[in-house]
Amino acid sequence: MNTTPKTPVVSKKVLIPFILVTSLFALWGFANAVTDPMVNAFKKVLELTNTQASWVQMAFYGGYFCMALPAAMFMRKYSYKVGVLIGLGLYAGGALLFYPAAITEQFWFFCLGLYVLTFGLAFLETAANPYILAMGAKETATQRLNLAQSVNPVGLIAGLLVAKYFVYDKLQSDDIADFSALDEAKRAMIKVADLAVIRDPYVVLGLVITAVFVLFLVSKMPQSKEEGVMPSLGQTFKKLGSNSKYVLGVVAQILYVGAQIMTWTYIYQYAEAIDLSNADVPSYEKIDVFAYQFIAFVLFTVGRIVGTAMLRVMSPGKLLMTFALLAMACVAGAIFVEGIFGLYCVVGISFCMSLMFPTIYGIALNDLTEEQSKVGSAGLVMAIVGGALLPMLQGMIIDAGGSGVADTTIMGVAEVNFSFILPLVCFVYIAWYGMHVFKNHEGTVA
Repeated sequence: MNTTPKTPVVSKKVLIPFILVTSLFALWGFANAVTDPMVNAFKKVLELTNTQASWVQMAFYGGYFCMALPAAMFMRKYSYKVGVLIGLGLYAGGALLFYPAAITEQFWFFCLGLYVLTFGLAFLETAANPYILAMGAKETATQRLNLAQSVNPVGLIAGLLVAKYFVYDKLQSDDIADFSALDEAKRAMIKVADLAVIRDPYVVLGLVITAVFVLFLVSKMPQSKEEGVMPSLGQTFKKLGSNSKYVLGVVAQILYVGAQIMTWTYIYQYAEAIDLSNADVPSYEKIDVFAYQFIAFVLFTVGRIVGTAMLRVMSPGKLLMTFALLAMACVAGAIFVEGIFGLYCVVGISFCMSLMFPTIYGIALNDLTEEQSKVGSAGLVMAIVGGALLPMLQGMIIDAGGSGVADTTIMGVAEVNFSFILPLVCFVYIAWYGMHVFKNHEGTVA
């Protein structure tokens, strides 16, 4: 990149606000990680199909889509801090809705709680991402966002550990081979107990977020403002629509988020199809699927660190293309290499995905003004809807032969393996987008 060693990624005068805003990245990482395993948990407890259970992701990521633009419009008029406070309030409120949801035992009520919760996350992401980009020189903006996003996996790992030790390990239905075969009274008793197990982490999360709300309320946050008259919303949309790098970046973000959520959600079904308790599997490889997910998140964290460092010597477009090509190789392995080595490939995808979200985000917003970035940020946050739509399509593929995960084969591989064709298509586009940006917008930059 065309930077000099003297250009700081984060200057000392904005260090405290940078740290405070960066902490938000861990909060939505936690929500993401603790929710992904709930697809399988709700499937067992409420006896749902893979497609029905995927409504968890539809509610979670659909909330982003519905609220991102209103959040941007709000922050266009008011400050980032007010936007963050509203986001934290909705986040806490949605999490606390899990308490009445568990009492009613209604799946739609849990989905409503997730929907409201992600209204809050939409406010937080719409505020935090462009704010981080604006906290310094444009030439280091993508590095700065990757640095802030490196905290996100901390939340992911914490969310995964909570999901395992405070939810999955306590679910009674998970220890029963055929839950539907139990008598009605026994099933009802287990359902009440298991829904309370699912409820508790979200209620505690709601209380923690309430405390964070108070912390932001009493903290002073500088506001980034452009000089001059604010352009009309119509003019801003017109400018964004004519910016091909931005428009193509929104599409790339839709596909990236879809690929990420598909990979992290269906790793459980992929492992289930392998049957890790099979006698042919070596004892040292008989690891709980959560261990594989944990390793995936660690690789994701390492990838963020490595990617941030590599941005000092390689342009964002070229680096994005390189990691997308690596992801394609891993997904191909997940599809065509059956057994434990296929699962290793699924885990490896996380390293390749690590830098994609912040890099696409930085590339798409790099040439925009402050006001354009506020609205443009909404488009990139709305792109998170890919995490709602694509997992449902993958669930439909897995359900092709029945409610199991390997009831039939497609093109010679189990249906769950074949379902990873969707992430593969996503990474093909992302690789093309990185190449397009490198060739057309970064010139001869290294």
